[in-house]
Amino acid sequence: MMPKTLFNKIWDSHVVRSIEGGPDVLYIDQHYIHEVTSPQAFEGLRQRGIPVFRPRKTLATADHNIPTKNQHLTIPDEQSRLQVDKLKENCREFKIEYFGPGDPRNGIVHVIGPELGYTLPGMTIVCGDSHTSTHGALGTIAFGIGTSEVEMALASQCIMQQKPKTMRITVNGALKPGVTSKDLILYIIAQISSGGATGYFVEYAGAAIESLSMEGRMTVCNMSIEMGARGGLIAPDLTTFQYLNRIPPLSTRNDFKSMLLRWRSLKSDVGALFDRELAFNADEIRPMITYGTNPGMGMPIDGTIPDEGSASFMKALDYMGFNPGSKLTGLPINYVFLGSCTNGRIEDIREFAGLVKRRKRAAGVTALIVPGSKKVEQQAKDEGLDRILEDAGFQLRQPGCSSCLAMNEDKIPAGKYAVSTSNRNFEGRQGPGARTILASPLTAAAAAVTGRITDPRDLLNN
Repeated sequence: MMPKTLFNKIWDSHVVRSIEGGPDVLYIDQHYIHEVTSPQAFEGLRQRGIPVFRPRKTLATADHNIPTKNQHLTIPDEQSRLQVDKLKENCREFKIEYFGPGDPRNGIVHVIGPELGYTLPGMTIVCGDSHTSTHGALGTIAFGIGTSEVEMALASQCIMQQKPKTMRITVNGALKPGVTSKDLILYIIAQISSGGATGYFVEYAGAAIESLSMEGRMTVCNMSIEMGARGGLIAPDLTTFQYLNRIPPLSTRNDFKSMLLRWRSLKSDVGALFDRELAFNADEIRPMITYGTNPGMGMPIDGTIPDEGSASFMKALDYMGFNPGSKLTGLPINYVFLGSCTNGRIEDIREFAGLVKRRKRAAGVTALIVPGSKKVEQQAKDEGLDRILEDAGFQLRQPGCSSCLAMNEDKIPAGKYAVSTSNRNFEGRQGPGARTILASPLTAAAAAVTGRITDPRDLLNN
């Protein structure tokens, strides 16, 4: 038998039918929905007079539009309130489990899926959200879909999808102190560009990847989409199994041991061929920041903005107020955002709190510290991280997507600089005219206590 990649093993086992010269009909194990991309899909079902085919295979949460303060009150923004209310109504009508604001299981869809045990190795997973690739950290084929495909998944538990090519990115060596999984993926994207993986599904491998926690792996897979990939995945291993074993609804299942046995086979065979192979050395990675308006415009924090000269490149620098040949260390900043489906997990809050401990928020800096879920929020409180933050002049907010994409009140004002742990630095992503600098939780924490772009290694050593 010919050696197969992990991607091909999972994909081929979920193909219901292959259309000659066309896409595959792919069975979907788990479907996630939220309030932004699902209303039209439900309306389509009503117009066709059909039910959700397998409602227990769909899970809904409100995350994009919900405020991160006073969630017990009515959502003040009318459009946001309507979208959240509509999701609740749709889920009630179509018998789909829904975690709304205040529910202890509520949170960002790509945070709660893994932490509640819905995302499992070997699955196919879709959601009307590009960062569905996050779930690939547990050894799944997970990717974002459009609203028409959301309707298709609701109606049939299948979608039609062209099979992507495969790429393996191997990261050898070990990350140095002060360098995180966020720096690792920003480095890779900067090396191959924001379109360098277009048309591929990426498998990450190598010692540096294997050393990452589950939270770190989710950060890497989350941002696979930012280099054009259809998704990213990491073969499940002991780290994965230990993570899943800590989830009570899973570990107490009678078939958990048999599931573990099956998951152990989920890896690429020796000799499996990928359409493209890339390799990087973790020893060369330093803390990273972005300087432009796509995640591929990144550089080491102590680096110099390059001079590419193209019109689009100069347009991006003009929007950011930067010039080629400049350094960004020491640049005064206005806002810091810790959160999103990229860096809103407990590990991220621990890192941020660890650096700001016994320090104080810089004057003039507004910080939004937003857990990715109610569970993360509660864990941060149980560990006393909220008190560390408060002592340093910060406040732990309530969960939600927050200023990752500014669909609520958490907007960055025009012209202001925000050091953000989210995934995108597009023009206006965090608010009209906002200037976003992507970074790790450690780099965000360093900016929060100094009021400027600061190499976190300088503070970790003091």
